[in-house]
Amino acid sequence: MSNTISVTAPPFVQSVALVAEREIGSKLRSKAFVISTAILFVAALIGVIWLGFAGGSSTGTPVAVTAGATQYVQGVPGLDVTEVADRSEAESLVTSGEVDAAVVADPASPVGFTLLADESAGNTLLLTFAQVPPVELLNPSDTNGALAYLAAIGFGIVFLMAASLFGGTIAQSVVEEKQTRVVELLISAIPVRALLAGKVAGNTVLAMGQVLILSSIAIVGLTVAGQTALLQGLGGPIAWFAVFFLFGFILLASLFAAAAAMVSRQEDVGSTTTPLTLLVMAPYFLVIFFFDNPLVLTIMSYVPFSAPVGMPLRLFLGEAQWWEPLLSLAILIVTCAGAIVIGARIYQNSLLRMGARVKLREALSS
Repeated sequence: MSNTISVTAPPFVQSVALVAEREIGSKLRSKAFVISTAILFVAALIGVIWLGFAGGSSTGTPVAVTAGATQYVQGVPGLDVTEVADRSEAESLVTSGEVDAAVVADPASPVGFTLLADESAGNTLLLTFAQVPPVELLNPSDTNGALAYLAAIGFGIVFLMAASLFGGTIAQSVVEEKQTRVVELLISAIPVRALLAGKVAGNTVLAMGQVLILSSIAIVGLTVAGQTALLQGLGGPIAWFAVFFLFGFILLASLFAAAAAMVSRQEDVGSTTTPLTLLVMAPYFLVIFFFDNPLVLTIMSYVPFSAPVGMPLRLFLGEAQWWEPLLSLAILIVTCAGAIVIGARIYQNSLLRMGARVKLREALSS
């Protein structure tokens, strides 16, 4: 009489959790990852504090104030006030560039005054006042200056670093397991889709952890530097960035894992993941070069691969309507679901195929 021992595979959710725990643990045990992450956080904190103090070290924003509006600027910090006789003189100083803006009395305004600006009224200046006044642009322009550029760099570089770092990690992990045949042991115990889901989940937790910590560093740094007005303007866009990044990273992570499964050697992984790397890099360069172009930013905010950068920046600049981030997020989630389905199919059809690179048509076939 023979005894047969049967091994039952754990449930799908438990399998995903086990793989995710393995991915997170292997990263946290890596000295290189821990040290590089710590350096990143310290550098980010120093940079935010330095920029905050540098931004607040000036004598104040030069503004002209008419006689009937002086009470609205009394006690307001960060202003270098020049009193003028009337609106005409205030407009002259604004258009000549001697002052950045002018505060003029306006009985029709709900706050009692109107802010005159030449090409653009900066967010920092608007947030200086307890209530945001109506703004009249004497020479309207779409440019939002250095503040928009810094926000573009911030959103762009965080997305680029986190997505490329953890996307590359997933790709290397998949190829390493395939090359060493470890994957054959893994899928004998858990479903292939659970293995993919666990890898994506584990790296998503790590990537979101970095993003949330960097967001907290930005909040702490700006608070220490006394830039509370700027912090108020950044709070909402940072929260939206975290939400968009979550789904955007899941989309990219699924595709990185699928692309890596199509090759069997580390030397070949670049041949399948390069298009994805370019997709990660594109939003960064687009916002750097087109941060002041509303058309480009609007298109970016609805394209799933660039929405995590484009939409938060438009929210910061005040160019997006209340419904736009909801629509953009819905498009991103639908695209994310499609990428997961396609990525899982490629991953499952390619994972056990060794030797030459698997062609995309073969990977997508039944």
